[in-house]
Amino acid sequence: MKNTRLQEKLVEIEKEYRETFQTISDHLFHHPEISGEEYKSAAYLAEVMESFDFTVTFPYPHLKEIETAFIAEFGTGEGPTIAFLAEYDALPGYKTPSGNGHACGHNWIASTMCGCAIVLSKLQEHFEGKIVVIGTPAEETYGGKINMLKEGAFEGVDIVFQAHLANETVLDSAALAMTDYEFEFKGKAAHAASYPENGINALDAVQLTFMGVNALRQHVRQDVRIHGIVKEGGTATNITPDRGVCHMTVRAQDRKYLQHVSSRVIDCGKGAALMTGAEFTYRQLGNSFDDLLNIPSLIELTKKNLIEVGITNFTSQQDAPTPGSTDIGNVSYLCPTLYIEVDLEADKPFYVHEEEALNYVNSPYAYDKMSQVIRAFSSSALELFLEPKLLATIKDEHQNILLKK
Repeated sequence: MKNTRLQEKLVEIEKEYRETFQTISDHLFHHPEISGEEYKSAAYLAEVMESFDFTVTFPYPHLKEIETAFIAEFGTGEGPTIAFLAEYDALPGYKTPSGNGHACGHNWIASTMCGCAIVLSKLQEHFEGKIVVIGTPAEETYGGKINMLKEGAFEGVDIVFQAHLANETVLDSAALAMTDYEFEFKGKAAHAASYPENGINALDAVQLTFMGVNALRQHVRQDVRIHGIVKEGGTATNITPDRGVCHMTVRAQDRKYLQHVSSRVIDCGKGAALMTGAEFTYRQLGNSFDDLLNIPSLIELTKKNLIEVGITNFTSQQDAPTPGSTDIGNVSYLCPTLYIEVDLEADKPFYVHEEEALNYVNSPYAYDKMSQVIRAFSSSALELFLEPKLLATIKDEHQNILLKK
């Protein structure tokens, strides 16, 4: 049951610091940095959290290869630990001074998640527990959350929250499991006109791989996505290509089926090598992303609080566009995770990664959604801090879901 007095105080705190949260979004928006290079963004967020008396570890010390991850903590180790995940990497290739842009709205994610933590910190005298902001870099590329998971950054976390701007409000969000591969074929160069019989064509092997993958598509589930590009295929038309390289991205609804499809795609490469006589090697590129586990009781808790702040236009995942992939899926296998997409409700459809998205992710529309999400998420977290039985139910539900995977 909600503590009405504390909930009213929560709303007052959000209003008091609303402009501060908008300033965070605005600063990040005007200083976009791409994945793994978020040096100024991470330092800025760390400084902000320190100014609100959070204990900040920056950079996160266990990640020698990543200098833009951080953890900000407030409260004691007694009671549950609830984490809000901040993303702050931008995308390249936009009409901005730097060429980078927050067309995915990570400026909004970072400011909103920090806002949730700050609001709760102002109420911490009323409950036992720890409030955490985990700064997670490179979501758009190699998935910094996965590196942080491997190094123990999420150990001891009881519940994770994150929201993302979108064109629909989806509470049962999905994410496709995903793995990237590089295929390399080594052939033998020869004069393509005079001595073609002496050559082994590595480009033929690449092309046959794509033919095999295209034939495979009709024998996999509807949720599977396979994307590929050719990286190398020769240097001159009169020389038999002795090296061919392609990249393959394989996605599926769950990580178990992803492993099955990935093995079939690799077999396409092996078969192409047998047909051409080329040598075949492959390697995984970066991290493998997991699908997203949803916890119904955690969704219901948050849905109730979203309705109270005026977000009611919910769309089921089955009626939403095909999802992409994100490293928060891996987090959801370790911790009960609430990851939702929130309809921006702008004057035009909002599609992330498009150039026009830059007009909206730091706009009054985004600020309105920021205020609503901070109040809803903070209210949900507050209930979890105050109601141990509710938290236990969510954690048990998470374990039962894992047993079925």
